[in-house]
Amino acid sequence: MSRPLLYLDVDGPLNPYAAKPTRRPTGFTTHRMLPEGWIAQNPDRPRPYVKPLRVWLNPEHGQHLTELATAYDLTWATTWGAEANLFISPALGLPELPVVEWPTMHDAGPEGTFWKTRHLLNHAAGRPFAWCDDDLSDTDRAYVEANHTAPALLHHIDPRLGLRHEDFAVLKAFAHQHQTKRRAGRKEN
Repeated sequence: MSRPLLYLDVDGPLNPYAAKPTRRPTGFTTHRMLPEGWIAQNPDRPRPYVKPLRVWLNPEHGQHLTELATAYDLTWATTWGAEANLFISPALGLPELPVVEWPTMHDAGPEGTFWKTRHLLNHAAGRPFAWCDDDLSDTDRAYVEANHTAPALLHHIDPRLGLRHEDFAVLKAFAHQHQTKRRAGRKEN
């Protein structure tokens, strides 16, 4: 068994975009960013007049994710795509991370799943993984369980709160459980 992947979405888990607009969550700082993806969503405005996107990020998340990188292969699984490495990674003190390239986005997934689900199963290619996203449901969990033989943790994050200490504890526990199984498998061989 190989190291598990940790798939990270930006909006929701790292940027609690659904929090009240006038009340920044505790521990988060405000960043104004102008990624190309945001500019493309504002086609009616000339580039100099596109208002930067407000992104709330918690610097502690970078420290927690760096710790998790000892047990996981961190991977961006976000519509930010490669721009997550340009804007989010530096703000959190993370290195450049691999990025899931979406063959299609926002199309309906099979059996009522979230559109990212089948693409992440293809990307994981049988590897164990944990996935933090704000759009996960029991339908996605059932689909992954039926179509992926390795261990998988689909961890829903409240987009009003972002990742919290409890979420990092769940991710650490999943990684620890996987490491314990890996060690037991080595001893049997």
